[in-house]
Amino acid sequence: MITLIDVLTRTETFLRERGVDSPRLDAELLLAHVLKIKRLEVYLQHDRPMSEDELEAIRPLVARRGRREPMGWILGSVGFHALDLEVRPGVLVPRPDTETLVEAALEWMSPTQDPLYVADIGCGSGAVGLSIAHALPGVRLYATDLADEPIATTRANVEACGLKERVAVLKGDLLSPIPPLRAIDWVVSNPPYIPTGDLDGLMPEVSRHEPRLALDGGVDGLDVYRRIVPLAGNRVQQGLLLEVGHLQAGRVAELLGRAGFVDIRTWDDLGGIKRVVGGRRAR
Repeated sequence: MITLIDVLTRTETFLRERGVDSPRLDAELLLAHVLKIKRLEVYLQHDRPMSEDELEAIRPLVARRGRREPMGWILGSVGFHALDLEVRPGVLVPRPDTETLVEAALEWMSPTQDPLYVADIGCGSGAVGLSIAHALPGVRLYATDLADEPIATTRANVEACGLKERVAVLKGDLLSPIPPLRAIDWVVSNPPYIPTGDLDGLMPEVSRHEPRLALDGGVDGLDVYRRIVPLAGNRVQQGLLLEVGHLQAGRVAELLGRAGFVDIRTWDDLGGIKRVVGGRRAR
């Protein structure tokens, strides 16, 4: 008889041997997912016998994690800010650091303006824009992306979050899918910012699996910022907020200044890294 704790222990060992950073946590999450129980119940039911059907269900998921596939893809969802969002292969898994971008937006955007037009550029799973729309009832969101899988994933999340009446999901490059005469108060974006030469040295979950289009920021990581900042400067009514990589905040702030933004500031993530740069449009 194979018990739940047996499977937990074996899974943890298997994942540790393959270099997974958090083998115990991931083993707990995989078991809870397959058994449809909470993580705590893994321990409350530690002596529960595992059926052959349950073992058959967990084996391929453990194998995928052993190949360093992102946990979000395996579980099919990830918690982000106040939402539970679908994620799938081909879509960047939202990171906790990106919640800093949402918090900056909620600090600077008016909670009473209705409508408040926000564009989330390179939306991925929709995490940033949908979190803002969920928190601010006046927001009308444009979510844009270049690739089919992010567009499909964001649309699924719009439906699941009950935001269909306030969100338009549009395929295309940066701001180009949004009709020129449509008002945009704020642009928010978590663009690709990893220097091309650094990509192969990243953890396997990223380097082997996550979409290069969502990661590769060119030689110095700033290619997309050089495009999006002047575009936003010519379009937004109120301001621009951007996630940035390590040691990039100063250079991105300079781009905002050259594009005419004022009141430029940064926000630190929980690790103390300057993670978000924002600026307001000059009046």
